[in-house]
Amino acid sequence: METALDDPYPSIILLAISQLPITFYLVNGIGILILLFLSGLISGSEVAFFSLSHDQIQDAKTSPNKSDEFISRLVLDPKRLLATILILNNLVNIFIVTISTFATWKVVGSKDAGGAVIVILTVSITVLIIFFGEIVPKVYANHNSVSFARFAAPLLIAADRVLRPISWFLMALSNVIERRIEKKGYNLSVDEINHALEITAEKEATEEEKDMLKGIVNFSTLSVKQIMKSRIDITAIDVETDFHDLMDKVNKTGYSRIPIYNETVDKIEGILYIKDLLPHLDKSEQFKWQTLLRPGFFVPESKKIDDLFRDFQEKQVHMAIVVDEYGGTSGLITMEDVIEEIVGEINDEFDEDSDIAYNKLDPNTYVFEGKTSLNDFCKITSEDPALFDEVKRESESLGGLLLELNTKLPHAGEKIQFNHILFTVVAVDQRRIKRVRVFINPEKVGQAKEFED
Repeated sequence: METALDDPYPSIILLAISQLPITFYLVNGIGILILLFLSGLISGSEVAFFSLSHDQIQDAKTSPNKSDEFISRLVLDPKRLLATILILNNLVNIFIVTISTFATWKVVGSKDAGGAVIVILTVSITVLIIFFGEIVPKVYANHNSVSFARFAAPLLIAADRVLRPISWFLMALSNVIERRIEKKGYNLSVDEINHALEITAEKEATEEEKDMLKGIVNFSTLSVKQIMKSRIDITAIDVETDFHDLMDKVNKTGYSRIPIYNETVDKIEGILYIKDLLPHLDKSEQFKWQTLLRPGFFVPESKKIDDLFRDFQEKQVHMAIVVDEYGGTSGLITMEDVIEEIVGEINDEFDEDSDIAYNKLDPNTYVFEGKTSLNDFCKITSEDPALFDEVKRESESLGGLLLELNTKLPHAGEKIQFNHILFTVVAVDQRRIKRVRVFINPEKVGQAKEFED
């Protein structure tokens, strides 16, 4: 009587194996090994050929080596090369599965255990093809692309000639499909690119390098209005000023270029370059220094700073007067302001520690001047500039944002909540907000330090 432990399948399989000639197993075994080798060679050639650099391809074109000549011929038509590789690789893999399945069926196909054995064999062959026919050769080819391409080139040249009709048909079919299917481009947003930079530069780059990369990405999205010095902060001189008073003001400002206006800063007459004054330092009070003025360069608020940077280069100027839609002076911007958006703050001998006046009281608490631009505010606090897009309207400064949120000039001590940020007005004058205290985390408002004016 048979028990549950009795298994007749092994004895049946051994009996079937003994009935077939040894040459049957040798031929099928050697055939599968050869095909597995070809599968790896063809798979690896895809990586090898398509990872060749421009210089390596140029070297192959000038090399007397026959394999290099084959390489240079194959890479002339990458699309056909890829079609040949894919067709040949699929044919070889199909042959491997077919031969192994046929051989197994010959041995056990008519027996009760045949179905189970064939399933096990199919899974085993698939694993072998993936490992030895895909992973191993592609890893090797990636590190030895030139030598691998040379070894595979003769085979691919021969296959290209044999499979050319099939390759041509498949390429023609793919071209028809491409023309019929609408191509939808995908444009990465600035936020997505910044996120990608955070991931890729996490270990390799310093914080300064990451900030510079982000500056390059954001460079084309910023407008002049976002980074300019506002009208009320412009240092300018009246054109009617006498020479001695002019020299006193020049010495006090320390700037190398100063806008000159007539009656009001809305009427800029030109730009005075201090170096143009140097030959005339000994002149009398009646000296007509106005003749030294250079024409001003005027730009609209909406101009992108990447376009302005090119204009600065072409016109060989370093300062521009920003005008609003009515032609009035809105602000001033320099080449230094533009470059700082990429490389960070550039301090010269006349700069203080920072042009952006703020104090960091603790990790969540800051005090800013109201004139601080929203762009600089977001850089310092690591906030997303898009956070304020729907509420800031035309304002580009922190004080302007609070006016938009409050709809009127707030009084000192007034609190304005926006999302997770709490703004407290510290000081105001009759026309504008001068200083603002900022809490980034509203949960910690009670723990924040009081600012003493």
